[in-house]
Amino acid sequence: MKLLEGKTGLVTGGARGIGRAIAIAFAQHGANVAFSDMNADENFQNLEKELNAMGVKAKGYVSDASNFEASQAMVDEIVKDFGRIDILVNNAGITRDTLLMRMTEEQWDLVMNVNLKSVFNLTKAAQKYMLKQKSGSIINMSSVVGVSGNAGQANYSASKAGIIGFTKSVARELGSRNIRCNAIAPGFIITEMTHKLPEEVRNEWVEKIPLKRGGTPEDVADVCVYLGSEMSSYISGQVISVCGAMNT
Repeated sequence: MKLLEGKTGLVTGGARGIGRAIAIAFAQHGANVAFSDMNADENFQNLEKELNAMGVKAKGYVSDASNFEASQAMVDEIVKDFGRIDILVNNAGITRDTLLMRMTEEQWDLVMNVNLKSVFNLTKAAQKYMLKQKSGSIINMSSVVGVSGNAGQANYSASKAGIIGFTKSVARELGSRNIRCNAIAPGFIITEMTHKLPEEVRNEWVEKIPLKRGGTPEDVADVCVYLGSEMSSYISGQVISVCGAMNT
């Protein structure tokens, strides 16, 4: 059964990692897919081709999610191209990990702008169309470190905690118009980002996880499909951890 038939989803940071898995899962479940990323590189172009080959309408957009005007312009263009936006996945994110004593103002500001301000930018841009439709599902990508914190990630943890507060507030504001807003808090997910960590560090993380494995991008994408579908029509304002019981 295709859970997202007839819907249009937008995934920011969609060309690789978790974002790519979400875009593919949406297409597999019948949704038309718009995705954005900073550069139209090989990953970007290949994903656009792959999605269109799956029999849905799909298009990639080069845009900086941390830029307010660029985000507004992109959402307007997507609605012109697709007619509507039913699901918004705020997935764009970066890390600049270091201890607070070494963290620069630039590292703080960059992570806040890309991870947190982008969520404001895209939600602000998409909500006007969702309000007209009187329907929509907004899915914000937080993290388990936004719930519990983590040494060496004060900027990243703060940005992801901010997403949780934003999510709960938006759920309360927009619920009366049948617009839902939820957050996903992934744990240790095997992506390009985590592959940059030394092998011993990765193994250390896995040992702390009760399920004894790192998660996959598809594990997160499956939850996005659920939250974007009518199966979750009474779920809003929640934070769903996808972490193998690492954070309970």
